Amino acid sequence: MTTPPDTWPADFVRRMRNWLGDEADAFFAALARRDIGLRLNPVRGPLDALKARIPWETQPVPWCPEGVWLPPQIEPQIEPRIEPRIEPRIEPRIEPRIEPRIEREEARAGAHLYHTLGVYYIQDPSAMAAAVLLDPRPGEWVLDLAAAPGGKTTHIAARMRGEGVLVANELVRRRASVLAMNIERMGVTNALILNETPERLAERWAGLFDAVLVDAPCSGEGTFSRDSQAIRDWSLDTVLGNSRRQKTILDQTAPLVRRGGRLLYGTCTFAPEENEAVIASFLVGHPDFEIVTLPQVPGLQPGRPEWVGAPDDLRRAGRFWPHTGPGHGHFYALLRRAGEPGNDLPERWTGNTVPGRVWNLYLKSVGEALAGAPPEQGLMLTKADDLYVTPMDPKLWEGLHVLRPGWWVASLRHNKVWPDHALALALRPEEARAVVDLTPDDPRLTTYLRGGFWPDEGAGEYVLITVEGFPLGWAKRGEGRLRSRYPVHLRG
Repeated sequence: MTTPPDTWPADFVRRMRNWLGDEADAFFAALARRDIGLRLNPVRGPLDALKARIPWETQPVPWCPEGVWLPPQIEPQIEPRIEPRIEPRIEPRIEPRIEPRIEREEARAGAHLYHTLGVYYIQDPSAMAAAVLLDPRPGEWVLDLAAAPGGKTTHIAARMRGEGVLVANELVRRRASVLAMNIERMGVTNALILNETPERLAERWAGLFDAVLVDAPCSGEGTFSRDSQAIRDWSLDTVLGNSRRQKTILDQTAPLVRRGGRLLYGTCTFAPEENEAVIASFLVGHPDFEIVTLPQVPGLQPGRPEWVGAPDDLRRAGRFWPHTGPGHGHFYALLRRAGEPGNDLPERWTGNTVPGRVWNLYLKSVGEALAGAPPEQGLMLTKADDLYVTPMDPKLWEGLHVLRPGWWVASLRHNKVWPDHALALALRPEEARAVVDLTPDDPRLTTYLRGGFWPDEGAGEYVLITVEGFPLGWAKRGEGRLRSRYPVHLRG
């Protein structure tokens, strides 16, 4: 019989043995395994080409075309490099997040240059199923209600292909910093970042969204292999407390879904009180929603309503288990609101509120940096003198706590407009007027990441620095030098 780690709560072990029976030993062994998933970013190129660049042996994630995972026996070997500090580039008012300790292999994958370049996102394979099951489509209005650290948000954005409106909301403000950094790193251009409660959002945006993801705060049983805090926090009382909170969050979220829209509820826990029981309660209180049978994807097993005496239709929910596929396990339930969607969905905003003087500076500076015309539609100037391309009419989010209203493309400083780092990370090399492409072993790369300079007599004031064709940031030419404009907070 497999003995789970002594640190795991005895009540958790007892419950899972009782429910899983003969499967329990395989479950405990797999849950203790440390699977590392890499979700490739199609913004950076075709998936096959990106997969070919991964320097380690990988296997495909069966349910996610963008996903691969590192088999447990593989120890990734990374060539040393100068690592920038992994901190978000955000407005000063957002508090930095204190990152938890992560296990060694994941830390190594996070230190690789491809991670910095947004070629992949480190994500548990079972978490990759969220965007697959929600099925966001280009042009839709989509809300990720509890978005930090950004894995599911950036996956949704990639599937929307930059079209439509994506709202990434984070209830806990101190976590919004990492969310902002990851949205920027992965080249997302159609997302707003908010720090609001579901109740406040529903007051303003009732019936606005085609699809809503609720990745609910939970007891985190699926993270026991890598999160010692989740183990320390676990108790039966905590499970029941989470269940009550999850029911409240879903009740407050329901009005945000438009007629015929989709609501995907997910957790990374196995506790049925936080899964099937939450959905059963929601359906009783919201007869205008129904639970939808999930698509048949490899590794997905039915819900277990019998564990909490829930109705049998809760078998339409799905569970990913660590002993039946890669990943640490997830629960998902897809709900659909009754009715047919109307024609009242707002169009993506195409206005422009930039005053003339700033507009002329913007056209000059950003126009010198780009091979084509600078973004014009949806352009706005904030009170902090930052220029964003926002996909949503500012009147719709006026009064809400918006941390970033869209794609940060430039900033006005000292009567000059500077192209922003987020603009660089969303570009392809051919979209920049001047490019210097480096190799990973080029000594200029270390200089650039440290904020230095090197001799350069080329043409063009603003230069996009790329590595193997992937954007890394801006540099500025002048006086026979090319000087790094890599953000200070990212420098090593």
